[in-house]
Amino acid sequence: MKIGWNNGKGFLVLLFLSLNFVTARAQHQPSLGSTARLMDRALAAMASEKYQDANAHFREIIASNLPIPPEMPYYFAETLYQLGQYHNSDNFVRKYLDLNGFEGEHYTNARALLEKLADPMAAIRSCEFCDSRGYRYQTCTTCHGEGHTEQPCSLCRGHGVIGCSRCAGDGLVTKKNVFNIVEYFECERCSGEGRLTCTQCNGSLVEQGVCATCGGSGTLESETICDHLQTE
Repeated sequence: MKIGWNNGKGFLVLLFLSLNFVTARAQHQPSLGSTARLMDRALAAMASEKYQDANAHFREIIASNLPIPPEMPYYFAETLYQLGQYHNSDNFVRKYLDLNGFEGEHYTNARALLEKLADPMAAIRSCEFCDSRGYRYQTCTTCHGEGHTEQPCSLCRGHGVIGCSRCAGDGLVTKKNVFNIVEYFECERCSGEGRLTCTQCNGSLVEQGVCATCGGSGTLESETICDHLQTE
């Protein structure tokens, strides 16, 4: 199931900054009317099990730059749990407990939510098909999961051969005999050819390089919630 959450993983940072701002208690406090209305809509959506709508309303509250209601992180965590975004839910319920402690109105429910999250979080940690946040890896479209790509050889530039460094490409080397006379000999390294099979591509004209798209992993992150099952 793909969750259209507008880059939800990056959105965590914005929410946490907003929550920390609330705890700082700014000297002047804007009107809470808009926040209250959005909270009412979010809670009504949750009551109707319209969790995508509730999710959208919670994000509106954060985007408004108004103070975050102290109980909102708990409701947000419950909403994310229902959407299968267990890692995000775990983050928010822990943030709620950090901010409110035992005094939180939903402390008991928050602790119960943490217990419900234990198994899904364990499944995420042990799954090889998703990242640490529970989003399923997708095969890299550039290297098709190989982790490397083929490209024209940068050493021989597609010729398959390189000049012999010992004889500088002449095929001959010089030596002085005991009479200090220069003599010419066939280069043993290249057998007098003056060139060698490319040592980088072995004459194949192409070289293997780490895929720049996936960094060699063969996979890319996605916004798809992982079911932890292998697919064909």
